Amino acid sequence: KASRGTSSGPGRPLATMLSLGALRRSAAAVCARNVFLPTSPSPALHPKLKTMVAWGGLPGSLAAFSSSSSSSRWSFPKTQANYAQLSPLSLLKRVERTYPGKVSCVHGSKKFTWRETAERSRRLASALIGRGVKPGDTVAVMLSNTPEMLECHWAIPMTGAVINALNTRLDPPTISFIITHSEASVIIVDSEFAPAMKEALKTVERDILVVDLVDSEAPDSTPKETIGDLAFDALLAEGDSAFQYQPPPDEWDAIALGYTSGTTGDPKGVVTHHRGAYLNALSNVIGWDMAHHPRYLWTLPMFHCNGWCFPWTMAAVGGTSVCIRQVNSKNIYDAIADHGATHLCGAPIVLNMIANAKQEDKREFSHQVRVMTAAAPPSSATLQRMQAQGFDVTHVYGLTETYGPAVVCSWDPDWSGLELGEQARLRSRQGVNYHVLEDLQVMDTETMKNVPADGVTVGEVMFRGNIVMKGYLKNEKATAKELSGGWFHSGDLGVMHPDGYIELKDRAKDVIISGGENISSIEVEQVVGQHPCVSLAAAVARPCDKWGETPCVYIELGEGSAQPSDEEMTKFCKERMASFKVPKTFVFCELPKTSTGKIQKFKLRQAAKELGSA
Repeated sequence: KASRGTSSGPGRPLATMLSLGALRRSAAAVCARNVFLPTSPSPALHPKLKTMVAWGGLPGSLAAFSSSSSSSRWSFPKTQANYAQLSPLSLLKRVERTYPGKVSCVHGSKKFTWRETAERSRRLASALIGRGVKPGDTVAVMLSNTPEMLECHWAIPMTGAVINALNTRLDPPTISFIITHSEASVIIVDSEFAPAMKEALKTVERDILVVDLVDSEAPDSTPKETIGDLAFDALLAEGDSAFQYQPPPDEWDAIALGYTSGTTGDPKGVVTHHRGAYLNALSNVIGWDMAHHPRYLWTLPMFHCNGWCFPWTMAAVGGTSVCIRQVNSKNIYDAIADHGATHLCGAPIVLNMIANAKQEDKREFSHQVRVMTAAAPPSSATLQRMQAQGFDVTHVYGLTETYGPAVVCSWDPDWSGLELGEQARLRSRQGVNYHVLEDLQVMDTETMKNVPADGVTVGEVMFRGNIVMKGYLKNEKATAKELSGGWFHSGDLGVMHPDGYIELKDRAKDVIISGGENISSIEVEQVVGQHPCVSLAAAVARPCDKWGETPCVYIELGEGSAQPSDEEMTKFCKERMASFKVPKTFVFCELPKTSTGKIQKFKLRQAAKELGSA
């Protein structure tokens, strides 16, 4: 059917008439579906279609259609019968109904079923409301990986409030800033972190309800100081296990607040929503090919991007959380052998911990353990050692702003026949977008066009979709900047390979510019990491009067390894990379790390600067 005599000319603009699916069809096929087209009688593909069919080629304002553009015959009212707001809270209702007697959590001598976890979460939510918590409030928690931390991830959203999981290694001034900035009305704190919290609260100029948790399963050496108004169990006793909570009135409502590291100033508060948390919780299942009833070992701090949404994922699959307070090789192997842990997540430091464990810390186990790792790409050597010891490693990538992992190195079965070194190289790439992430591209930041998919041309990695943050709390300028152009700007530099997989090359601030040539710190780290004595490596720029900058590598040796000479390391690197990329400086030391195992490069950059010219 042709539309004539409209205000926009003889034919209505295609962009207002066609869905993306229709744009991918020929004009003749679209005509057959009774879609309005320009008045040209030719059945050939219209020129406008040719310029618009490519994915992502539509202008942002035209990429989606408002309900007003739909024919009235397709319009129906949204009712409780046919529409519900997406929220992880629905996953708890289902698992309590479906698997009430299945074990939800193990922590030392403690064990809870899903019915008990749901009841305790409702009781906690009811108690918080009784203490004045309202929808939109912030409830801060500074806890280890314990059952109570899991319960907070259910209970706080039940109240309509926002959970702010605090990094347990933060210093008092930073804690004070976050509590003030987030306007937290309640703080639940583990006694181990009470001294830092006590110091932080001295500079907070308002009254806050502080709840103490003394973990009965903590080692005897753990501090037992209490600083609050009441104990966690006492608060729990005030609640009602039959409390009837409601889903959020809007799935766009905030569910969590997490703060970035703040290495270049005050940390930014990343706000995420119920819809994204729900979708990413399910995407973890699909992307990792998780069967029902996994036994998930908490080596990843739950405060880190809300445990990558895995507290909610475990409810979706009726899984069991195996909690440990101290992450070390012995505790990891014990949990695998004694509790049958099947899955765990962590930074490459956790992989190194497992791969280089002392013989006396290792335990035998007969099942395969799935490992999801993020942060810096694990070295090929580490991946090979892990695979040889019965661990299947999946590499993921994401940021606080994307609910944790939003990119996964999906494994092609055809790659399994390749030799281990090539498999490790493929696994070390970041990969493709999560199923619920709408799009992932590597783009030229100036033109906002995709770079060629040649594995060589470097651009900025950008995200778009339902698992990108709402924005930064009280920071409109930063929100507008990072979400400009219809994409989230990650600040990470990478390439797009011909097979559609991305690979990070560096953070923009980590590129080493030597004699006008850009050197990827990740490439340097990958090469140095292949040396058998090296456990971890971090490359940064060192000032150089001649070249401007030269690569400086900080190296943490493997357990029991002798320190190689600089000459040996130089020769090793020259055999594996271009000469101008070879580090001029090698420093052997323990690398500074965050609580999640990320190497604190800002400290190393400062240390390299203080070394003076190379």
